[in-house]
Amino acid sequence: MRCKYTAVEPKLTAKLIRESKMKLSNINAILMALAFVTSSCGADAYIKKGEKNLALGEYFDAANNFKQAYTRTPAKEKVARGRISAKLALCYDKMNASQKAVGAYQNVLRYGLADANTHLLFGRQLLKTGAYKAAEEQFKIALDSLPNNKLASEGLISAQQATQTKNEGSRYIVKRMEVFNSHRADYSPMLFGDEHNKLYFSSTRNEAKGDALSGITGAKPADIFVSERDDKGKWTKPEPVPGGLNTDYDEGACCFSPDQRTMYFTQCTTNPNYPRYAQVMTSARADAAWAKATKLEISKDTLSSFAHPAVSPNGQWLYFVSDMPGGQGGQDLWRIKLTTNGLGEMENLGEDINTPGNECFPTFRPNGDLYFSSDGHVGLGGLDIYVAKQNNNQQWEIEHPGFPLNSNGDDFGLTFDGPYNRGFFASNRGDARGWDHIYAFEYPEIVHSIKGWVYEQDGYELPAAQVFMVGNDGTNLKLGVLADGSFRQVVKPGVEYVMLATCKGYLNHKEELMVKPSEASHEYVLQFPLASITAPVLIDNIFYDLDKFSLRPESKQALDELVKLLNENPNVTIELSAHCDYRGSAEYNKALAQKRADAVVKYLIDAGIAEERLTPVGYGKEKPKTIRKKLTERYKWLKEGDVLDESFITQLDKDKQEVCNQLNRRTEFVVQRTTFGLLDDKGNLKAKKKTPKKAEKETEDVFDILE
Repeated sequence: MRCKYTAVEPKLTAKLIRESKMKLSNINAILMALAFVTSSCGADAYIKKGEKNLALGEYFDAANNFKQAYTRTPAKEKVARGRISAKLALCYDKMNASQKAVGAYQNVLRYGLADANTHLLFGRQLLKTGAYKAAEEQFKIALDSLPNNKLASEGLISAQQATQTKNEGSRYIVKRMEVFNSHRADYSPMLFGDEHNKLYFSSTRNEAKGDALSGITGAKPADIFVSERDDKGKWTKPEPVPGGLNTDYDEGACCFSPDQRTMYFTQCTTNPNYPRYAQVMTSARADAAWAKATKLEISKDTLSSFAHPAVSPNGQWLYFVSDMPGGQGGQDLWRIKLTTNGLGEMENLGEDINTPGNECFPTFRPNGDLYFSSDGHVGLGGLDIYVAKQNNNQQWEIEHPGFPLNSNGDDFGLTFDGPYNRGFFASNRGDARGWDHIYAFEYPEIVHSIKGWVYEQDGYELPAAQVFMVGNDGTNLKLGVLADGSFRQVVKPGVEYVMLATCKGYLNHKEELMVKPSEASHEYVLQFPLASITAPVLIDNIFYDLDKFSLRPESKQALDELVKLLNENPNVTIELSAHCDYRGSAEYNKALAQKRADAVVKYLIDAGIAEERLTPVGYGKEKPKTIRKKLTERYKWLKEGDVLDESFITQLDKDKQEVCNQLNRRTEFVVQRTTFGLLDDKGNLKAKKKTPKKAEKETEDVFDILE
């Protein structure tokens, strides 16, 4: 039993869902009809309790009451027993107790109360138990009366093809993960973190919050738990998520925004007098902790459920599940626009994905493929996992990944380990009580990817940056950067890529990469340090001999990086400055510093940088270094804003004095202008050169990015 089943049942037709939400005021009419055909030995009291439980979504309690009513109804009263069996079948269905549901439907048939819809629902339960031949028979009977029923026709095809699909198998490798599982339900895993080293999931285990057992499941209401993977790949014992996220209600099916700062999840509240409806909640992360959740107002509709949130990889859409009007029947997948001003337009994903059955648990692979579960498409039984990809006409194409990722049970809730086709999912396969458990999956494949970091040179990560990526295969992408300044992108073997990192207030940085074919997966790691436009930028690893100004050979690498930077930013002019420590006379230090600055500028000019873009200045000891925050992490005894002048240094211990003198002996640059070559003699912006027409269409975006 999953959190969302407390409010939105994925296995029922739209008709039965409506019946399960029947108002309490209408129950009396049903009770009168049942009481007419039942004996007076106490069955009617249990029926009344069961109907109230059912109307509130308390399926476990309802089933217990209907069982009591059934045993108190004499066998000769077949009509009464048949009607109670139908109610029991409904409860067992919602509780994922498929074997018990099959027994209840057999009683409905035995007492002669079966109609076409009974045969349809019976067939769907038989699919879940793997009784494909028996299911085929029930679907055929249902189709005699319901020839146009899509659920019956898809169910028949499923029953006829399931055995062959299982025998064919697939390359997927599936393994049950006991480290995450309990003796209750564990489901909806979701990886989190830049290294995907945390796994969030929902569980009704004994450690969940509260003491009361749910009338819906017979177990505790679900809470969200988390496990962490250490450096050796070992997962820790799952613990409840700390803070105010978990409540006495059901929490489940969580996901995260691309920047990892917002969690979306499903919550199912309780009310002793009103049916349960699921709602989507949000929680913000601050200082590595999740705050108390607030409701996300997707719609003003108060009679429908909203569950199973999933954010698209670009962060522009929130996908979710709902039984609200306007869908294809049962539960449908919907999406709503996420904007800086709140939620925007909402749309149904359409009949390519949605069916008269139930579609739920959407999730995304980082490459944009949409995964979801459904009991309305052809499959192996219960909820099967499907992958949806959009073609060039923006139409969804659906694929069934086969066995063993799918089974005759419920399979749902995937999460992916970065760009790779591996991760975790939930399934109740093989569990007689219908409890869900977490499994690992992997589809062996060769994946080439890039992981990059964008950060301020001599500073911190730049989450506001963007990375433009073009390839000679036609690739033209704009990549977002996560909170830690990182990004990851799958690339193709044999393709040459150019990546340009940009951020307001910083110079651009470009990297080129040729992806080599390989027989194993490989991740390229690239660094994108961006130089500030407003603050001095240290040119590290510039070396001179003592009291000399000639550059030593080991300075070449750092100077070549500076040449590259200036070529990537051709409209920038800089002041190139050299600095000394406070020891020695001011005149001597200034003269030496000037010669050293001149030597660096000469190297840059010889490398092709225009002389008018460079201004060498030797400051000597006139401008002692001012400490920035990043440097205080290395030298704990320094504070941000400290100025390393003579009076500051001479108060320190000898070893600390030498550190400060080394920090003062530096070569750095400051950006002076960013418009070099852009203006004419009158100060007006020069006209941009036009791209030749022949190549204009193919290259205009690339030129816009890289110029």
